Amino acid sequence: MVENTGTENANVAAYLGQRARDSARVAAIRIPAVKKGKISFTDTGFSEMELIVSSLAGRMAGEGIHKGTRVLVLAKPGLQLIAGVFAILQVGGVPVVIDPGMGLSSFLRCVRHSQPEAVFGIRKGLILSHLFRKSFRTVSIRLSAQLASRSAMASMLMPQFPVVKTAPEDPAAILFTSGSTGPAKGVCYEHGMFQAQIKAVRERFEIEPGEVDFPMLPVFALFNPALGMTTVVPPMDPGRPAKADAELQMRVMREAEVTNSFGSPVLWNKIAEEGTRSGKKLEKLKRILAAGAALSPDLVERLQPIIPNAKIYSPYGATEALPLTAIEGAEVLKVSARTEQGKGVCVGRALPGVEVRVVPVRHEPLRADELNAMGANEIGEIVATGSMVTRTYDRREEATRMAKVVDGDRVWHRMGDLGYLDEEGRLWFCGRIAERVIANGQSFEPECCEQVFNRHPRVYRTALIGMGPKDRKTPAIVVEPMQGEFPKGADEVHEWILELKELGKQTPKTSLIQHFFFRREFPVDVRHNAKIHRLKLAQEYRSHGLEPKTEAG
Repeated sequence: MVENTGTENANVAAYLGQRARDSARVAAIRIPAVKKGKISFTDTGFSEMELIVSSLAGRMAGEGIHKGTRVLVLAKPGLQLIAGVFAILQVGGVPVVIDPGMGLSSFLRCVRHSQPEAVFGIRKGLILSHLFRKSFRTVSIRLSAQLASRSAMASMLMPQFPVVKTAPEDPAAILFTSGSTGPAKGVCYEHGMFQAQIKAVRERFEIEPGEVDFPMLPVFALFNPALGMTTVVPPMDPGRPAKADAELQMRVMREAEVTNSFGSPVLWNKIAEEGTRSGKKLEKLKRILAAGAALSPDLVERLQPIIPNAKIYSPYGATEALPLTAIEGAEVLKVSARTEQGKGVCVGRALPGVEVRVVPVRHEPLRADELNAMGANEIGEIVATGSMVTRTYDRREEATRMAKVVDGDRVWHRMGDLGYLDEEGRLWFCGRIAERVIANGQSFEPECCEQVFNRHPRVYRTALIGMGPKDRKTPAIVVEPMQGEFPKGADEVHEWILELKELGKQTPKTSLIQHFFFRREFPVDVRHNAKIHRLKLAQEYRSHGLEPKTEAG
């Protein structure tokens, strides 16, 4: 529960008041700006933030936003996002967060489905709500996110608003999935689930109040007031994170003395490249968290000299259940040989209070008595339960029925992932069930196959796809070479394929893969820029036939 606020209130917005009391002059938000090559910061303290949030909550209440009101959040990362979400929570409202980078049609589909009653957004978002009236037909209240930029002095003139009391089971938020392997779905969070997440993150990663965070995924900044961390807003476009200037990111992290940072392996790869090029280090970092895709041993090795005093963690989970397991970079290196041998990617041990099982893959709803755990090293479907595991999707009864298994007073979530537990109880991730390839009765798992071919020194990443009709699939590999290494002409393509086939001979499954394609850039999710859209690739290459081709071929 929230510290010193009374056990009867589970509202996570109460954390901000606690921080304002014990860390009044500490910066809650730091926004960097670059002028004439120099970086300066605009700071908002925790006490000032509390005033802004409280007055904003009062404004929202005055406009008719109250307990249970759904509010679509279309705010900029940083002060607007954090203040807006905490103000909505403070009045007991339910923030609805949709990834704007998923594309307009998908975004509008999510808006129509979630049926928000209010919008808190930047000017562009408010205009959008007027232009697409059918999608926003349930919206009757519109508030500018600029209200969150009000100074503390102006906020003091506004009526203050108390934190509305909520029970652990009360609705807290609707967070949409990225939709990387299917339609994006709204995940229903309760206040008790947020409390469990905050506790798990703080304890597992040993986060202490007073630390400084650099969240390269904006939504993760929402935990910071509860964890007592200062948020330094990364100077990047959240809709195009892979285009971020790594040199600038490192400069900001050094000058702000960042101790903690979350980002996808793609973003950390850019930091590793820049650090190697420049020789600059991030010596104040105590930990980094890499999630959204598998953390490779190679990336761990390249990061270590750049972050000499930091631990590298890779948490595993999903929008519906996070975090479930975690592994440290040092252990990733210890088990790297197993990964290279096609055994999948180790994602560590379950966090306290979390139970993980691997059960036989089924394509229909399951009952609790059907969650029969498989033996060690047997690949199956990953399921998990714990106090941070969500119970339902928003207004998607069939999706809830397929993904959730009610077991007494707890709920298991079917991750949609393939994996296994080893003899030591560690979980190994083998890929998404929807992306595995079944050919001639043989199952080819993405992570088990791709990691073998990723060992090629000129390969950046690979993707397993299934060619041909559903009942007669043929496994194939699409290759994204390192920058500047794309094959030039048929002879070089042929040479690459011979080398890849030689690597493939090292495991029984990959030795059966004989078809390869080359592509300059993979389609990936916008949120992490790391999850490869393998099904989209398979569809694109379906008409190419099975002869080797480059992107231009």
